[in-house]
Parts: sequence; C-alpha cells; structure tokens
Amino acid sequence: MAQITVVGAGVMGRGIAYSCAISGHQVSLNDLQEQTLTDAKREIEDLLMNSLRNGYISENKYQQAKGNLVYEKELPSAVMNADLIIEAILERVDLKIDLFKKLDLLCKPDTVLSTNTSTISPSEIGAQTKRPDKVIAMHFFNPVHKMKMVELIRGLETSDETVDFIKRICSSLNKEYIEVNEFPGFVTSRMNCLIGNEAMNMLMEGVASPKDIDKAMKMGLNHPMGPLELADLVGLDTRLRNMEYLYQTLGEKYRPCPLLVKYVKAGRLGKKTGRGFYNY
Repeated sequence: MAQITVVGAGVMGRGIAYSCAISGHQVSLNDLQEQTLTDAKREIEDLLMNSLRNGYISENKYQQAKGNLVYEKELPSAVMNADLIIEAILERVDLKIDLFKKLDLLCKPDTVLSTNTSTISPSEIGAQTKRPDKVIAMHFFNPVHKMKMVELIRGLETSDETVDFIKRICSSLNKEYIEVNEFPGFVTSRMNCLIGNEAMNMLMEGVASPKDIDKAMKMGLNHPMGPLELADLVGLDTRLRNMEYLYQTLGEKYRPCPLLVKYVKAGRLGKKTGRGFYNY
C-alpha cells in the first residue's frame, strides 16, 4: 500500500482521502484552511460511521480506515514521505502550477504527482517541474466513494512506469479506469459540460422547469442524475471555470450559458451554498 497525500480538503479531496484510507492506504489530507480540515474530518468520520452502521464495512476496517488518516495543515510535513500526491484544489491552472512547483521541491525525487483535474493539461503542469515523467492527471468523479471510474490522462512526458503505478492505485481503490489522450476536457468533461450547458440554456429559454429537465434525462435517457442536479452538486462556480476553459480552448460551442454566469455572480453556487438551480 502507498503513502498518499491529498492536497485540498474540499468536496473532492475529502472524498478521495476517504476512498484511499478505506482501501488500506496511509493518507495525509492537507489544506491551508483549518476550518476546511475540521469540516473534512467530521464528514469523513460521519461517512465511515454510516458505512459501519449500514454493514458496508466491518468494525476492523472502520478502525483501520480511521487510523490510516492524518489531517495536516502544513504542506511540507504532509508531503515529505508521500509516494503519491493527489492534488484536488480549485480548477485554476495558475494555482495548480504554483502548487506543483512547491511539490517538486518538497517531495521525494520518486514521488508521483497527480492532478485531479477535469479539463486542464497535465503536460502544462508537468513542464513546470523537474519530473514531468512523474506527472499525470487522475480525474475522479463526485461522489468519489460511489463513482467507480477514474480518467487517466498522461502528459506528453508521462512515463509508462508512472501510468502503470497509477493503474495499480486505481485497482487498489476498486476503481475502473480509462486512458485518455491529452486534449482539453478529456472524454467525460467535454460531453458532460455540453449536456449541462444545454440544459441551462433550455431553462433560460423557458423550455421546462429544472425538475422536468432533469427528469427527462433520468427517465428518458437513463442518466443516474439530471444535468442541473449534477451541476449543483459539482458547484456552479466550478462548472463555470470548466466551461470558460473549454470555451477558450475548444471554441464557441462551449460558451457558458448566461444563466450560469448570472447565478455564480449572485452567489448561487449549488448545494454547497444552499441554493443553485434547486434550494437545499
């Protein structure tokens, strides 16, 4: 089992940390914000307790998973012994590049650096380090403990050894994986952003209510979650950043819906703020 550090204790980071810990890995969850770490610890421990109560895990696995987790505010101590870093911070290339430059200096020479990005180039990130062969993108899906797939995107310099290592990690997490040739948006984000953006345009045009648009996709096309529900879960600010990046790199068909822009400006960011396309 690997020593894994997850950098960023938001929704995705805490989900990744939970999945790694319950699979037997030693995990350090890092975030600069003390309150974010406190909230992450509470949510992960609640999730572990619910899994125990519902019979999904044994008492032994529950105790083991709790023991596998360390919550660490200081980045140097969180990453110094890691075999793998999984970065899960905001979907902004400038923030990710700044972090990877720091990680390159702080981590062991053989540590693999991965980014949980849904759109951004691992080649661009890896080029800012002295180990581009050990940089890769791992795109997890929300909620991480329920979703079974990870997209693996190798950068231009990513080695076969790094890809094989990440595949073994995915298998240890009981995740399926696909290999994706690097291109903006990869596979799922390109399709998902288009579907979600069109749903927002239909809502803006008065075609149907949010509930009926989502119901049409779930009952008519067998999607497990409607596109507006999913956008609220992901966070409308995150979705807007994804759309803006795809619009810049892939062109007009990814222009963000004006309604999405309006909601983000108004602070209606989805489930995390209590209001998006739905009220929570």
